[in-house]
Amino acid sequence: MATWWQKSGEAIAVSLNSSTQTGLTTAVAQAHLIKFGPNSLKEKKGRAPLAIFLDQFREFIVWILIAAALVSGFLQAWVDALAILAIILLNAILGFFQEYGAEKSLAALKKLSSPSAKVIRDGHLEIIPAGFLVPGDLVELEAGDNVPADGRLTYLTPNFSTVEAALTGESTPSQKTAQPLAENNLALIDRANLVFMGTAVAAGKARAIIVETGMLSELGKIAGMLQQEGRETTPLQKKLEEFGKFIVYVCFILVGLVFLFEFLQGGNILDVFLTAVSLAVAAIPEGLPAVVTMALALGVKRMVSRHVLIRKLPSVETLGCATVICSDKTGTLTKNEMTVTHIFDGKHLIKVTGIGYQPVGQFLSGNTIVTTGQLPALAQILHCGVLCNGAELIQDKENYKIAGDPTEAALLVCAAKANLWKEKLEAQFPFEEEIPFDSTRKKMTVVRKISGPGTTGTSYIAFVKGAPDILLKNCSTIDEGGTPRPMLAPDLQNIAQTNANLSNQALRVLAIAYRQFDSLPENLSAENIEKDLIFAGLVAMIDPPREEAKTAVEKCRQAQIKTVMITGDHKNTAVAIAREIGIFKDGALAKTGEELDQITDAELSQIVGKTAVYARVSPEHKYRIVKALRSLGETVAMTGDGVNDAPAVKEADIGIAMGITGTDVTKDVSDMVITDDNFASIVAAVEEGRGIYDNIKKFIHYLLSCNAGEILVMFIASLVGLPPPLLPIHILWVNLVTDGLPALALGMDPHDKNVMRYPPRKRNEPIINRQNGLVMLMQGGFIAFCSLAAFYYVLNIEKGTLTNARSAAFVVLAVSQLFHALNCRSQTVSIFKLGIFTNRWLIGAILGSFILQALVIYWAPLQIIFKTIPFSPFDLMLVIILSSLPLWAMEAVKSRLRQIS
Repeated sequence: MATWWQKSGEAIAVSLNSSTQTGLTTAVAQAHLIKFGPNSLKEKKGRAPLAIFLDQFREFIVWILIAAALVSGFLQAWVDALAILAIILLNAILGFFQEYGAEKSLAALKKLSSPSAKVIRDGHLEIIPAGFLVPGDLVELEAGDNVPADGRLTYLTPNFSTVEAALTGESTPSQKTAQPLAENNLALIDRANLVFMGTAVAAGKARAIIVETGMLSELGKIAGMLQQEGRETTPLQKKLEEFGKFIVYVCFILVGLVFLFEFLQGGNILDVFLTAVSLAVAAIPEGLPAVVTMALALGVKRMVSRHVLIRKLPSVETLGCATVICSDKTGTLTKNEMTVTHIFDGKHLIKVTGIGYQPVGQFLSGNTIVTTGQLPALAQILHCGVLCNGAELIQDKENYKIAGDPTEAALLVCAAKANLWKEKLEAQFPFEEEIPFDSTRKKMTVVRKISGPGTTGTSYIAFVKGAPDILLKNCSTIDEGGTPRPMLAPDLQNIAQTNANLSNQALRVLAIAYRQFDSLPENLSAENIEKDLIFAGLVAMIDPPREEAKTAVEKCRQAQIKTVMITGDHKNTAVAIAREIGIFKDGALAKTGEELDQITDAELSQIVGKTAVYARVSPEHKYRIVKALRSLGETVAMTGDGVNDAPAVKEADIGIAMGITGTDVTKDVSDMVITDDNFASIVAAVEEGRGIYDNIKKFIHYLLSCNAGEILVMFIASLVGLPPPLLPIHILWVNLVTDGLPALALGMDPHDKNVMRYPPRKRNEPIINRQNGLVMLMQGGFIAFCSLAAFYYVLNIEKGTLTNARSAAFVVLAVSQLFHALNCRSQTVSIFKLGIFTNRWLIGAILGSFILQALVIYWAPLQIIFKTIPFSPFDLMLVIILSSLPLWAMEAVKSRLRQIS
C-alpha cells in the first residue's frame, strides 16, 4: 500500500477526484469501477459436478480394473465385465457424493466479510453492495460494521476503534486517529489512521476515504500469497497409489505363472485365459478404493456431529498422523472474552470469580466473600469502571452479549456481578464530556454530573482509567475506605509491586482514578482534568483459556503430539496462557517475531523443535515456522481463524480453519473447518483420523489375505497337477460379494479406546510392512489349504465328481473368509474379549454373505449359473469344520503371543 497514512484526508480525496464531504460523483465512481475493478477477492473457480465425478477415475487401480473389464467383455465374459464395472461405478458414486457434499456445505458456511456498505455519493448516503466500492468512495462506519475495503479515516468520534485480530492477530481493539502519521515504515498494526477490509468496528463512528480495494487491499495481498503453489497429495493417497501398483505387479506375475502352468497341462487356451483374468480381478483389491472411501465418509459423518467439516476425505487420515498442531491463541485456545480476575483497592487484593460475559460471580478477599457495602473502595472502583466506559452489556434472553471494546465490557460484567448496572449509574451521573484514549496519554476520561437523591447544586466528577505507571503520576491522593488521603511512598511502592505481580501473571492491568469538581474549568483539556487525581485501585483481567482446551492439550501430550501456540499477542501473555493450558513446560522456548527476524531459516530449524510459543508474529513468520517444522519431518496441522493465518494454513500438511470467526480466505485454503472454533474439536478430529486409519488397515489386511488365499488355491493346484478347484465365476463371486460386505463392516469397527495413547505413525510408514505382509500370506495360505483339503477329499477320497469337489472348495473358500473377518478386528486381542457382537455391522455382513453363499448352493437357478450342487450331511459338516479352522488357528496364535508378551 502506498503510504496513505502520511497524507491528510483532504489530500487523498483530491488525488482520487473525491471529497471528504460529498464523496464521489456517480460518473467518477463508474469510471473508477472500470479502472480498478470490483472490490472482491479473486477466487478459484469451483469444480463442476462432472469434474468431481471424473476425478474419481484417476487412481491407478481403477484404470487397471477398467482394462480388465474391457478384456472380459472382449472375451464375452459379460458377468465378469459387468461386475468389475459395477464396483468401479460404486466407488465413483461414493467419492462424488462425499466431495460434492463437502463443497456444498462449505459454500453454505461461507459468508461475505461485508455484503453491503454505507457510502456517500453525490452528497447523499446510499447503501450499495460492497463489491461496487471503488477508491475515492467516502464510507460511513459505526460499531458492529465490517470494514468493506481499506480506507483512510477522515473523521471519527473519540472512542472509535476497530478489531483487527483477523488481520494482525492482536485481540485488543485498535484505537484510531484521523491525523497524518509521519513515519515512513509503519507496521500494519501501527497504521492508526487506516481501516482494513476484513476487520470490524468495535466502537464509535467514523468516515473513511477508500484507498485500496479487492486484491490490492491488505487482505487481498495475503490472498495472493495463497495462490502460488498447489497442495501435495496426502500420505494415504500416496501409499494407496504405491501399494496398488505393487499389488498389480505381483498379481500379474502370479497370474502369468498360473496361465503358463494350466496351458502346459493342456487346458483350453480361452478357458485358461478367462481363469487368468478372473484371478487378476481377485488379486487386485478392487474393493479397496470403495471401502477406503466408505470408511472416510463414515468418519466425515461422525465428524460433523463433533463440529468438524471435512473438505476433502483424506484430510481425516492426514490429521491422524499429525505430530505437531500449531494453534492460534485468541478464540481457539481462549474464550475470546476478557474477564476481570483481580481488583486491588490499595489495601486488599480481591479475587473475582466467574469467567466470560455472564455476570455471575463473587468477590473474595482471601477465602471470605466481600461486598461493596463492606468495602467502599471496591464500590468506588466499580463505579469508575462503569462510568468511564463506552461498551454495552446487552441481555439476550438468558445470556448476555457485548457491544464495544472487550476490555471495557469486562469492567461492565465485573460491576454487574456486584449488581451495579450501567443504566442505573448513568442516571445518577449524567454524561458531560469525554476525553478519549490515545496512545500518548494512555488514559481515557469521562466527566459526569453528580445528581440524584441527596445532591444539591451542580458538581462534577471525572472518572479516569489508564496504564498504571502513567496514571499514578497524576494521582496525589488515594481513596481509603471512601475517604481520600495523601498518597505516601509506601502506597506507591505497594501499588507498583502489586501491578508487577499481576502483570507477571499475564494479566492486563488498568488503573482507576477519579476527581471531583465544584465547577468545571472553561477548557476541558486533559491537562486541566487529569491532574490531582484520587487513586481508586487496579483492575486486572485476562482472556481466559477454554477449559476443554486444557483437556485437549493433555490428550495431545498423551498421544505424543506437540502443541505450539502461534499468536500476535504479547510474549508474557502468550507464555502465561500456554503454561496454564499445558503447552509451555519447563525447558521450552518462547520466541517473538522480532527474534525470528534476526535468525536464518537454518537457525530456526534448530530451535523450532524446542519452541512452544511464538508471540507478536506476522504471516511470514507463521509460514516460516510451519515450513521449518516440516523440514524436520514433522506432519504439521495449522489451525487459524484470521487472514494472517492463511499462508501457514495452506503450507501445513493439514490446514484447519475456524468456522465462526474464520475469514473466507482461510476457509478457502483449509482442509477442514472447525464449526465451533474449539481446539477440543481438533483433538476429536485427530482421534477420528487415527481410528479411521486403524480400520483401513483392518480391511486392507482382510482383503489382501483373502485375495492371497484365492490366488494360492489356484496356484498350488496348478503346481501339483490338480484340476482348477474354482471356476472364474466362483473367484469373482467370492472376491466381490463374500469379501466386500465384511470389508465394509470392518471399516465401521469401533475405535480402540486407547487410540490417543499411541505415538503418531511415521509419514513414511507403509500401509503393510514386512511382518504384516508375512502374516497375511500365512493366513491366506491357511485359507487356501482348507479349501484345497475340501477339494482333494471330495474328489480323491470320496471319489465325488469334479462339480462336487469344486462346490466344496468354493464354499470353504468363501465361508472361511467370513470367519477370518473376525480375526481381522485385532491381531493380538481375542475376538471373544473384544466381543463378537460389538460390531453389529460385521455380524450382519457375515450373516448376509453366508445366506447369499447358501443360496448359490441350494437354490436351483443359482446352481445352474454357478455350477454347484447341494452337500450331503457329512460333506456339509466337513465344509463347516474346515471353514472355521482359520478362526481357531488365529485364536491359538493370539493366545501364544499374549503368553510371550
